[in-house]
Amino acid sequence: MNMFTEPPEIPLGLGMSLIKHPPAMEKYTHLTAGQKRAMIARTHSIVSTSEMDAFVQSFIIE
Repeated sequence: MNMFTEPPEIPLGLGMSLIKHPPAMEKYTHLTAGQKRAMIARTHSIVSTSEMDAFVQSFIIE
């Protein structure tokens, strides 16, 4: 994958949380590839499902 021209792959935990929160999934689909990479980078320190869900829910109101 070319990180400069293709959208990044969604990590499993983030993807599962986005599926549980359709408004966040909708918002995610409209991000640029760079914005998606930045969001994914913010998830690297998340260690639990509840923490990921809280992060995704906060993404809805940003």
